[in-house]
Parts: sequence; structure tokens; C-alpha cells
Amino acid sequence: MNCIDYFCKLLARREYSVFELTQKAQTKGFDAQDITESIEKLQRLNYQSDTRFVESMITSYRGKYGKIVIKRKCRDKGIDSEFFEQIWQSQTEDEEEGGQLDGLKAKVVRKYKITDFHDIDPKTKRKLWNYLQYRGFNPGDVLTQWQREQDEDID
Repeated sequence: MNCIDYFCKLLARREYSVFELTQKAQTKGFDAQDITESIEKLQRLNYQSDTRFVESMITSYRGKYGKIVIKRKCRDKGIDSEFFEQIWQSQTEDEEEGGQLDGLKAKVVRKYKITDFHDIDPKTKRKLWNYLQYRGFNPGDVLTQWQREQDEDID
């Protein structure tokens, strides 16, 4: 099996970044020049695209994780931070952040049995804070937004 066939086999299953493909091919023992030529050919044919890879990562993780965690996952896959920021801006400028947080809010309400976001006991608030922070959200901003939404619902 040559390098381009190997890459096509991988890309048939899911999106891969150039960094991931290069690493996989190196572990298989392919020549560096053959790897580079194969990746260039795949990009010309639009079989591989780092832009598409980042967009799919953002789409699949959005709502479950915050920007910080998604950015870290992309960085682990060899995506540059500035490139990620460009794609993030283009993906999120049309979308409202609140719509993405509705699923998270529902999960938090069920998990921590919260009825009022203004009156959360300190122990639960600490757990909630850690839960949001671990997933890459800014807990202060998210809680403020949920409190504001609760106030709007009352009015």
C-alpha cells in the first residue's frame, strides 16, 4: 500500500489534520517526501482540509465544551492557535452563544437540581463552577447569562 492509498483509507472514516496524517504515515515508515506530495495531492483534490477539520471539531464539541477546551483539542491535533481563532470567529459570528448553552443549562439544572440561579447554596455553586470550568466555559459569564435569562423569564 502506498502513502496516498493509506491516507485515503484514513480519510474515508473521518477528518484528519495534516499533522495527524504526517504522524500516522511516519509511524508506518513512509518517506517524508512521499508524505508531503501525497498530502498536497489530497488537498488539491479537496479530500483533506484543515479548515474543514477545525469546523467539524467546533461543530461536534460546541455546547458540550467551551472555546478553551476545543482550542486545546485542536492544538493537540496540530492546528495553529491563530488559525483556530479565524475559524472560530467565522463559525460563531452568526450564532448566538445562548442557543448553544441551552443544552448545557438543562443538563446542569437536572444534575444539580437548580431551580433559581440567584440562590444557589455555596457547595453546589462550587461544584457547578468546577463543572463549567473543566469543560472550558467561563463560569462567571455563564452564570451571569443564566441569571439574566431567568430575570427575563420572570418579567
